[in-house]
Amino acid sequence: MDMTRRAALLTSAAIASSVAFPMRSLFAQETPRKGGVFTVHYGAEQRQLNPSLQASTGVYIIGGKIQEQLVDLDAAGKPVGVLATSWEAAPDGKTITFKLRDGVKWHDGRPFTSADVQFTAMEMWKKILNYGTTLQLFLTAVDTPDPLTAIFRYERPMPLNLLLRALPDLGYISPRHIYEGKGDIRQNPANLAPIGTGPFKFVTYERGQHVIADRNADYWRPNAPHLDRIVWRVVTDRSAAAAQMEAGQIHYSPFSGLTISDAARLGKDKRFIVSTKGNEGNARTNTIEFNFRRKELADIRVRRAIAHALDIPFFIENFLGDFAKRGTGPVPSVSTDFYPADNGPQYPFDKKRAAALLDEAGFKAGAGGTRFSLRLLPAPWGEDITLFATFIQQSLADVGIKVEVVRTDGGGFLKQVYDEHAFDLATGWHQYRNDPAVSTTVWYRSGQPKGAPWTNQWGWTDETMDKIIDDAATEVDVAKRKALYGDFVRRANTELPIWTPIEQIFLTAISAKARNHSNTPRWGSSSWHDLWLAE
Repeated sequence: MDMTRRAALLTSAAIASSVAFPMRSLFAQETPRKGGVFTVHYGAEQRQLNPSLQASTGVYIIGGKIQEQLVDLDAAGKPVGVLATSWEAAPDGKTITFKLRDGVKWHDGRPFTSADVQFTAMEMWKKILNYGTTLQLFLTAVDTPDPLTAIFRYERPMPLNLLLRALPDLGYISPRHIYEGKGDIRQNPANLAPIGTGPFKFVTYERGQHVIADRNADYWRPNAPHLDRIVWRVVTDRSAAAAQMEAGQIHYSPFSGLTISDAARLGKDKRFIVSTKGNEGNARTNTIEFNFRRKELADIRVRRAIAHALDIPFFIENFLGDFAKRGTGPVPSVSTDFYPADNGPQYPFDKKRAAALLDEAGFKAGAGGTRFSLRLLPAPWGEDITLFATFIQQSLADVGIKVEVVRTDGGGFLKQVYDEHAFDLATGWHQYRNDPAVSTTVWYRSGQPKGAPWTNQWGWTDETMDKIIDDAATEVDVAKRKALYGDFVRRANTELPIWTPIEQIFLTAISAKARNHSNTPRWGSSSWHDLWLAE
């Protein structure tokens, strides 16, 4: 934690100047060049490449080029068909019909049909996919009257706008013939060697080194893709990744993958663009997750004490700069449709209040001033998480809580937190995807499958919260839905199973040779069918 306030502010200024770069219009008249290899910084392996089974930018960054979803977002952030060409909802909201694209083939040559949609929705989204299990809780069947029609049937209404907001992330399709009758879906070899319908075909995955995918010559979009190959190079050292970008060995580092200081330096170099563009659909908050299996953390006074012990404005000002702000709850302020006027209780920095709450809970300071010890696992996704973990450790020491920071790789973090529950505190990112029901409420809804990443694995159950979540997810009246999500935010901030004290936007660092990049709100996760490299 040696970054000074001055350095942080210089970083913000350097990055801010590149954000204003008018990249979407500058290259509009150029003719796309065929060929070339696009190399991507892959900072944290997740031991999963199938986005039908694990919703994560770390999976989409690879799997989203190989597999495709029913619907994505266009440049204006509106739903646009990919494997679906049209959709229609019944007046009661319980039936949604998708017409599917004709002539699409899987990479092994088999035709894509509604049977693939039916199998993926019922066996993957509903039963396994971390955010899909809550979204599709009331999905009862997917009818397939013909190969190009899939009819989704729901026990309770599914708002069409909600489903269309969700499908860009939670609507990837897997080939039925590869998975059905082949044992445990989670253990299928295709999860690490995916077969899709996308613009790029999987070639190889060398763990700890690289993933490679080549151009799909049979892709259904005319004259696409432009690139011959994409290589995702595993580089866990962020400074090393920046050095490889400067040496021309990497073209792109997504999702704030570089150190703050390296992003600032590259932002001043004309060979690169450092920007928040293309990340508008993936706003994020820094989180602190509490394991309720630990008796101290099951006490709400302790959770509130931890929140009061952290000087969040100081951390933002000195380490994150202009692209972060104080968070107010699980729905970030960028959500114009759902951000509530009243977010409920907030937890300003107050060490005396923190100490008083810990005393009240019966955890008095013992020898050396220590009250108890906790084990903190930070996710290895970005430098801000690493800095925040150290800040938490030092801040809690001031109120008598000793914190051991345990660092792991991406797969280790996911397994220990979401499967083994071998943590007391965890800190990482929550990504908000345009509607609370897509990727937010699942962090709070009880009954999630064990091991599902970024879901409620805290041992926390609240019937009132579960009812609010279910009612909001099935309410078709727009005003009533927003009011219910206000209730959701206020209860989340009152009970505090998770705290979301910081809002941020992801940074992209990319070579200035890249064309047609950052042109959709979730570009890093998108298919890159139109991406090309200038010479």
